[in-house]
Amino acid sequence: MKKIPSSEITPEYLYLSRRKFIKNAGMAAAVTAFLAACGGKIPFSQSTSAPSASSGTLSAEKTDTPDYTVEEPNENWNPVDDPLTDYESITNYNNYYEFTTDKNRVAELSANFITDPWQVEVTGLVANPRTFSMEELLKFEQEESIYRLRCVEAWSMVIPWIGFPLSKLLKEVQPSAEAKYVQFTTAYDPQQMPGTSYPYPWPYKEGLRLDEAMHDLTILATGLYGKTLLPQNGAPVRLAVPWKYGFKSIKSIVKIELVTEMPVSLWMAIAPQEYGFYANVNPNVNHPRWSQATERRIGENGRRETLLFNGYEDEVAGLYAGMDLSEWY
Repeated sequence: MKKIPSSEITPEYLYLSRRKFIKNAGMAAAVTAFLAACGGKIPFSQSTSAPSASSGTLSAEKTDTPDYTVEEPNENWNPVDDPLTDYESITNYNNYYEFTTDKNRVAELSANFITDPWQVEVTGLVANPRTFSMEELLKFEQEESIYRLRCVEAWSMVIPWIGFPLSKLLKEVQPSAEAKYVQFTTAYDPQQMPGTSYPYPWPYKEGLRLDEAMHDLTILATGLYGKTLLPQNGAPVRLAVPWKYGFKSIKSIVKIELVTEMPVSLWMAIAPQEYGFYANVNPNVNHPRWSQATERRIGENGRRETLLFNGYEDEVAGLYAGMDLSEWY
């Protein structure tokens, strides 16, 4: 991967002493966890009762009707051509259902979320199970990685993450030969997280296949724009998997477990007909309730075409060779 000085992108990267900016030929920024996910998750109605899987409030994001302008794709596109989404938008337009389904209120309702001290337990099918403190996680070399974030709701951002490859952490615990998948669990604290009053199968869980987790583009993010992560963005540590819809990038991780069976995430459990395990960005496979062919980039007018694997096809397509991506969605 080619590295260029972060100062060429933005002056805000004066935060770290060991700064690196990662640019990949197919990279251009992206990050649902909430999740854990587009920065966040998939929205549901902020009503007095929990919504059903088919009663989401995504009408504003639907793209079935061509009443918008779609930018023509640029054949000479380069990752650096994508302007960064401004810090204000990244930190104030968030999906984090443990706090609220209102994107514009997550920052407010999560402001006092306690993230220090913090630990991440890594267990399961590993030779060296271990619990990492945040201080230990920050000892891994922190790099700046500009990724696209494409939400399943058909909006997107370009985010300069700070973090390190998940593979480095997994190598520390040495996955066994039986390990096939990695399951992640987010924090769950009803006293601090008012959104957990909804009867969902908390805590939030997500998963990756082991080879996806070991891919160089999969990172554990500890900051963005050269600053420490804020609670609304998944502080103090979250996943960033740029070729998948944002809900795969689980926030506020407290546990990582190596397992043999495919994990069932919260959204798979709630609406398996809508949200599959892989959740790779794919403009050719629509969500049952809206098109994925285009997206609304936050800060831009109109819409732009969505790219297969969010523009990271050269890097990750080989992970899915021979798979029918319309079936393994």
